[in-house]
Amino acid sequence: MKIAIVGAGAIGGYLGAKLSNAGEAVTFIARNQNLAAIQKNGFRLILEDGREEHAPGVSAVQRMADAGPQDAVLLTVKAHQVGDLLPDLQELLGPKTMVVTMINGIPWWYFQRLAGAHEGRGLESVDPGGRIAGCIESERIIGSVVYPAAELVAPGVVRVIEGNRFTLGELDGSRSERIEALSQAMIGAGFKAPVSRDIRGEIWLKLWGNLSFNPISALTHATLEDICTFGPSRLLAANMMTEAQTVAEKLGVVFKISLEKRIAGAQAVGAHKTSMLQDVEHGRALELDALVGSVVELGRITETPTPAINAIFAAAQLLAHTLASHKGRLQVAS
Repeated sequence: MKIAIVGAGAIGGYLGAKLSNAGEAVTFIARNQNLAAIQKNGFRLILEDGREEHAPGVSAVQRMADAGPQDAVLLTVKAHQVGDLLPDLQELLGPKTMVVTMINGIPWWYFQRLAGAHEGRGLESVDPGGRIAGCIESERIIGSVVYPAAELVAPGVVRVIEGNRFTLGELDGSRSERIEALSQAMIGAGFKAPVSRDIRGEIWLKLWGNLSFNPISALTHATLEDICTFGPSRLLAANMMTEAQTVAEKLGVVFKISLEKRIAGAQAVGAHKTSMLQDVEHGRALELDALVGSVVELGRITETPTPAINAIFAAAQLLAHTLASHKGRLQVAS
């Protein structure tokens, strides 16, 4: 299978290296030092147990036109970066190309191919003006939920922290031949890649924690373990999650686990810095709209009050604005 990885960071590198070593034809779309490193040395993984795995056979290009049409395009960029890929992304799309959205948060396609009162509705928080939806046909899209934690530690080098599960789902809940083929390719590369008939429910299950833990960690510089074991922050996270659950349930989502179990799962990860905290420390743009702003918007759509989420969203927005204005970064030093 010809697979392009758009976003050669932590998750993209993890996927691309393993898929390449399993015999798939992988091309990374990369830039700058990352591009040069992959072209020269391939991609290297440092696995959970410390072992290393080298993928020398991967290709890497900067221009999507140089890769050409693919069987599958894995979008592993941040949600706010997707718009910048348009219209170059069209160069990767053939008549039957799948676009697999391996992106945190509520996706721009949430209401596409979803029967009900909101079918086809756009979300301004993640797709202002419907620009992304206008460039990527909903029929191409495969939804995905990314569970692993990984870190790009050097150009072309990813350290896997934990996890190997990527849940996949058609937007209409069907089990198509193409999604089964993609699932099998990923399983062949050593991943868990179950096909869900309710990909939106799976998205909410992960988002349930991310919408609270990520901005709280960005504002406080605390790890997941810290947030979950410190009483006031645990209560704040629970309040935000309760508000989000009410929003989701009004949209027909059924949560398969309890709120306390979801918090316990985050606590079990340990002293891990969320991706948003890592972005604060490195001076990168924060993934706020997809993780938090989208839930605020869905709260308005469903006429659900979300005061705790709104407050943390406002504070995190100000933090993001301050960092961007000063082109700075924040890190707690010992």
